[in-house]
Amino acid sequence: MGLATVIFVVLVIGVLIIVDSVARLKGHDLSKLHEWGLGGRQFGLLMSWFLVGGDVYTAYTFIAVPALMFGVGALAYFAVSYTLMANIVLFAIFPKLWRVSAKYGYVTGAEFVRARYGNRLLALAIGITGILATVPYIALQLVGMQTVLGALGFTGTGLGAHLPLIMAVTLVALFTVTSGLRAVAMVSVVKNLLIFLTVIVGIIVIPAELGGFGAVFGKLPAGHLVLAHPPAGSAGLYSGYATLALGSAMALFLYPHTMTGVLAARSRDVVRRNAFLLPAFSLMLGLIALFGVMAVAAGVNKIPEFAKGFRDYGPNFSLPALLIHSLPGWFVGIAFAAIAIGALVPAAIMGIAAANIFTRDIWRQFIAPSMSQGLESLIAKLFAIAIIIGGLVFEVGLPLKYAIQLQLLGGMWIIQTFPAVAFSLFTRFYNGWALLIGWTVGFGMATYLALLNHLTGAIYAFDLFGYTVPCYIALVTFCVNVVIASALSPLFHRIASDRSRDMTVASDYA
Repeated sequence: MGLATVIFVVLVIGVLIIVDSVARLKGHDLSKLHEWGLGGRQFGLLMSWFLVGGDVYTAYTFIAVPALMFGVGALAYFAVSYTLMANIVLFAIFPKLWRVSAKYGYVTGAEFVRARYGNRLLALAIGITGILATVPYIALQLVGMQTVLGALGFTGTGLGAHLPLIMAVTLVALFTVTSGLRAVAMVSVVKNLLIFLTVIVGIIVIPAELGGFGAVFGKLPAGHLVLAHPPAGSAGLYSGYATLALGSAMALFLYPHTMTGVLAARSRDVVRRNAFLLPAFSLMLGLIALFGVMAVAAGVNKIPEFAKGFRDYGPNFSLPALLIHSLPGWFVGIAFAAIAIGALVPAAIMGIAAANIFTRDIWRQFIAPSMSQGLESLIAKLFAIAIIIGGLVFEVGLPLKYAIQLQLLGGMWIIQTFPAVAFSLFTRFYNGWALLIGWTVGFGMATYLALLNHLTGAIYAFDLFGYTVPCYIALVTFCVNVVIASALSPLFHRIASDRSRDMTVASDYA
């Protein structure tokens, strides 16, 4: 693995240094938050497509989807289903959010909600939800990078085992602070091109080595590519799969990092066109899932040299093992660099997005309302470092299962912001306090059901008149959230309407 390691290190460090240098030549004023944290809203269609694609299809996606296919089979394809549906959500909702945010200078979803309802506590709840959902997400990107580093032989015990990861995270934290979202977007272009190259080469070369796709699928266990038929008296995985895909689609662009990628676009037309072009990434994701099928056919978990990797990383090691087993060392270095950069790009955007929220929706609102633009940008940069390091501590200090479980919980939390953000772009029917109560109940109920589930999964088996319906917890609790907010809003408007506090006008949503 010596050649692979050299290529890996040179590519990762070289790309970051070159892009950082190019970004500095542009001469943008990074002392302003919208320049540092949103790239001045100047990304055209191609750059925006690469940025949002690199933001959604992360290193952990590249590792986890094949791992899920390797371990459980057909359920892994929910990722393809939900990303396709998410593009419909993107097209229907987010051009409106972009338009309002660009007009008034909002950089976060919480900032829009505060202006729409004049309710700082509601905006605070939206912002804190985003930050809470972001930390385990950053940790999972680092899990993807750690898996690759382990495959390259960077293993050991104690601090030494994590030293390469610590160095990489330090590098990306400094890179994020000094260069902002523009440089991250440039890196996302390189990352996606390397991912595309890896997938195209792998999808051609590996099946050929295994005797063709017919031989690959012939080696799969029975039922690996279909959902198990529901038992009597239950909807089985059918309802679980459907609700998981729908709920995930609704939540995807509510995450701070994906919303930041959208709001950084040059125009709402760029956002719309992205919704049409992003399915190309979903197609790539479907091909990535096939790597899990190939790993089963190749029997990588039975090869002695990979035994330690599977012990340390479980099914997540299936993709690295397959690439090492099937491709020449020099190309493995390129592929692993693609995955590593694929971890650094979203981790950087997540740090920036969380910093935008902390600065605009917490620090400015509750601590220093009159701070200067320069101080605002400085606080955002410091918080970005803190949150990225927090993700590192999370990854190093806790077992992998906790990062996965809390990321699942983050998805259940973030969907509770959908009524306040998405519905508010189409109607002023809701009252801010009713939305806050709905959010509180949805957030608390999702947490309670996840704990009842022992944090082992996002699907809970609900018993309806003796018929078992497994459903995605996030979607069920979202419905409860909406019912409560809808029932209380007319009552609250009668008592003390907040419609006069709306800082936007009806024509903003035409």
